Amino acid sequence: MNPLTDQELEVLLSDLESDRAERKETWAGSAPQKGRQAVCAFANDLPNHQLPGVLFVGAKDDGSPSNLTVTDQLELTLADMKTDGQTVPPPVMTVQKRTLKGKEMAVVTVWPSNAPPVRYDGRIWIRVGPRRAVATAQEESILNERRRHRDIPFDVHPLPSCPLSELGRAIFEGEYLPNAFAPDVLDANERSFEQRLAACRMITSANDPTPTVLGVMTIGNSPRSWIPCAYIQFLRIRGTEWGDPIVDEEEIDGTLALILRRLDDKLKAHLTTGVDFTSGAIEKRTSPYPIVALQQLARNAVMHRTYEGTNAPIRLYWFNNRIEIHSPGGPYGVVTAQNFGQPGITDYRNPHIAEAMKVLGYVQRFGMGIVTAQRALKENGNPPAEFTVESNVILITLKQVP
Repeated sequence: MNPLTDQELEVLLSDLESDRAERKETWAGSAPQKGRQAVCAFANDLPNHQLPGVLFVGAKDDGSPSNLTVTDQLELTLADMKTDGQTVPPPVMTVQKRTLKGKEMAVVTVWPSNAPPVRYDGRIWIRVGPRRAVATAQEESILNERRRHRDIPFDVHPLPSCPLSELGRAIFEGEYLPNAFAPDVLDANERSFEQRLAACRMITSANDPTPTVLGVMTIGNSPRSWIPCAYIQFLRIRGTEWGDPIVDEEEIDGTLALILRRLDDKLKAHLTTGVDFTSGAIEKRTSPYPIVALQQLARNAVMHRTYEGTNAPIRLYWFNNRIEIHSPGGPYGVVTAQNFGQPGITDYRNPHIAEAMKVLGYVQRFGMGIVTAQRALKENGNPPAEFTVESNVILITLKQVP
């Protein structure tokens, strides 16, 4: 992932027929939408260049500079394309201010995805020469087949002994698909059931309908039978020490949506709210923890934990004075023990589980879970969440309102 040199960028900028370059004079009007389509298309890399595509902001259609001033705010806005949740799975991209042809430009470099297809706004965008287009069923199939031969993340690995019948068709077509694809794409109805599953990475390909880890976790009839660690162990402990009485215990399993829904119900059931009628004219409600923080941190654990090489569940232990969330797997990619939890530092061990959680409505934006949780804790009067980061586990500790 080395950045392109100025010479390489200027060659792309001037090549008006290249399918690896997109130019925008400004970032206004329709440019943000078309720019995101271009980012999606570069990530899909249908021509199989295995080279990055580049979105130039500050360049006219003929490749000449538009004299745009590249501000810090513009760079932040462009970088937001990776985490705003509109392009899934999140693209691998960088944003830089560069001087090309003697003028400033914002350069968005997008690397091909290891696990296509990538979707923006429910559509799979590709490059057809210098223009963008929505992929046909045949082009989707090409992208799906290509994924099989790459070093793919574990969450889209096939489960060889798992039958196609393990995947619930009613859940897939009734709940998942309508949220994953735009209505006009679904209405076209050119794709078989297997092709649709493959486009969502639920099976290896239409020609090899072996369910993937993602497929079983998202729409499987019995996910834990195939992925033993895919559950949350919940304990409510009456006391502050290990060994104190356990008053509630549950193993929360099922599909991703069912786990997250059952966990929400469990958290709300144990979250008491106090009402103060005496200290002022208006009643004041208080809670030992903000539900938003609990949800964000627990969902983060589901999204980022390792599902490979372990049978350990996520453990959520609720004591009288604190809550502990134990997430199997240490930091991943650009995230280290030193920068863990810092705003803007994020990576994805399970990019397609993250995508599924976005489709199911349990994630609004990528990379904002910890920031949102810390803000909610502060507003509720709690101390900040504490993170203990080890090589094979992350412990999150939330302390009750003093």
